[in-house]
Amino acid sequence: MLKYNGGKAHAEAKLKSALQLQDLLDATRILVPRARSGRESDSDAEVEHAEKLRQVRAVLEEGGYFSGIYRKVQLKPSNWVCIPKSSGQGEEQLPIEALMILKYGGVLTHAGRKQAEELGRYFRNNMYPSEGPGLLRLHSTYRHDLKIYSSDEGRVQMSAAAFAKGLLDLEGELTPILVSLVSKDSSMLDGLEDGTIDINEAKALLHDIIVSSKVANGSKPAGYPWMVDGAGVPTNAAQLLTDLAKLTKEITAQVKLLSDEENEVATDSDSPNQPYDQAKALWRTAIDMDRIAAGLPCGSESFLLMFARWKKLERDFYNGRKKRFDTTQIPDIYDSCKYDLLHNSHLNLNGLHDLFKVSKLLADGVIPNEYGINPKQKLKIGSKIARRLLGKILIDLHNTRREIAAIAAESITCHDPKIVSSIKQKERCYYGNVRNEGFERSSTDQKSVDQDSHKETKYCLDPKYANVVEPERRVRTRLYFTSESHIHSLMNVLRYCYLDESLNGEESLICKNSLDSLFKTKELDYMSYIVLRMFENTEVPLEDPKRFRIEMTFSRGADISCLESAHDNDSFLPDDHTVPIMEPERLQEAGSYLTLDEFDKMTRLFAMPAEDFPPATPSQCLSVRFCRDIELKGARLQH
Repeated sequence: MLKYNGGKAHAEAKLKSALQLQDLLDATRILVPRARSGRESDSDAEVEHAEKLRQVRAVLEEGGYFSGIYRKVQLKPSNWVCIPKSSGQGEEQLPIEALMILKYGGVLTHAGRKQAEELGRYFRNNMYPSEGPGLLRLHSTYRHDLKIYSSDEGRVQMSAAAFAKGLLDLEGELTPILVSLVSKDSSMLDGLEDGTIDINEAKALLHDIIVSSKVANGSKPAGYPWMVDGAGVPTNAAQLLTDLAKLTKEITAQVKLLSDEENEVATDSDSPNQPYDQAKALWRTAIDMDRIAAGLPCGSESFLLMFARWKKLERDFYNGRKKRFDTTQIPDIYDSCKYDLLHNSHLNLNGLHDLFKVSKLLADGVIPNEYGINPKQKLKIGSKIARRLLGKILIDLHNTRREIAAIAAESITCHDPKIVSSIKQKERCYYGNVRNEGFERSSTDQKSVDQDSHKETKYCLDPKYANVVEPERRVRTRLYFTSESHIHSLMNVLRYCYLDESLNGEESLICKNSLDSLFKTKELDYMSYIVLRMFENTEVPLEDPKRFRIEMTFSRGADISCLESAHDNDSFLPDDHTVPIMEPERLQEAGSYLTLDEFDKMTRLFAMPAEDFPPATPSQCLSVRFCRDIELKGARLQH
């Protein structure tokens, strides 16, 4: 059933179900013209129309079946006609023409799945001090408090599931893992609406800087090159734009020839109504070597869809009639080039390496500046995009400290604490003071996937039945999987929060060496992440600010140095299409001590409203030694 929303101006039909998409596929197969002699006599409009129909057919046939959330069709009426109502009284308007929009993609590749699982194993073995494989025993005995959140994008969710599979050493398919362990929270990890106006303003200013090849003047303290507007944009950007347009056109032309050959073969061998059963590559964990050997694109992409991808980039990037470049397309061209260089190098596209070098030079200047062309603008945009995510992280930290304070306060209320058995103490630890975690919705953002509650249910080990040496041993982990935009935004808040006027005189949360390194890190690739860990020092009183410290680390994700080294020699490219994940780097000087109170003071201004947070410090904290090791991680990963 097609559902029309609103009146004439807003009427729209959406096709999502397998039955609807199958009906559309059947109709498209009938409409696709067959190859014939004299084809060169067709007009350009007819040729383009036929190409679009074949693209629609290819997308709908991909995988051989309809499932998941990777394809949907929107029909937006563009022409209406008035006809008499059946009752004979008055007239009604019916659409006679509509614009069809087909959305597809977002499927996690075999390489992406493998890398996500490997990163999960790395976390298990390296990110938990003195634990290693012991984390699995902690988890199986309910001593690992784990929650995983993901944005609404399908490939982000599957990345989260693959990471969880590696982290917990699970077996089986990703779908059951996704359903049981990953919670969607689109309001916290998806939306960019709050920063749209500022982002568009930054992109417009960045466009002017690029086409003029002039970096704007600005305050530039010695040793701080990132303080100028448009820092990182190459000085010959205008010339690079022309080269980029030329090389993109050459790649598109080559893929067009491959697409035409594919279409001719398909036309000669298949009838229009013959069911299509393309290799079901959506859930593969290894390369389909048969497709590679046959000279076909990696994965489930056909040459036709590969051509559609490049043709759209060519058309959108440069308008020949207006002689105008759209610099917002530079990251998309770079991503597409990088994908084909990694997965489709066997196609031997001439000029692909040159395109990679040119697009990377431009993308290194564009990508970091799209979220603000100077530190203050980056801070403003970052706060608007990551405010809910940062707020949730702060609440996680404060809930942990508040729980410890409550346990400590209860332990001294006993008449004679010395005679309280260790078993009773452990019972109070895990039952008397375990409470639901949650945070109030912001007054300006009431939407969430879970409309009823943000509360998290906890399951704890009963020490009376625990066959473990340390039943009080506990690790808390919170994982947030989201997009590159949220990674940039959160990092910009951490880098530049000290620039706010209310924090005048405070030093940056990130040390000078790390600021230099982050400035040189232009791209946040797949599986880039930020880790926040909170440690408790049980050797100091509970009210001492140094009881809890924060440690921050960062990785820019996939290491693409092999692509940069390859040039015209494909021997540098990985055979399995995967690249290693960069090791995390500390964002603070060795030996430095960032307390929870200091971290809260510097970041609270840029998170959710202050009234939504618990008190900054526990009330009436008493000096009680409580042997407990707590760790909180906030890892945000992208594709």
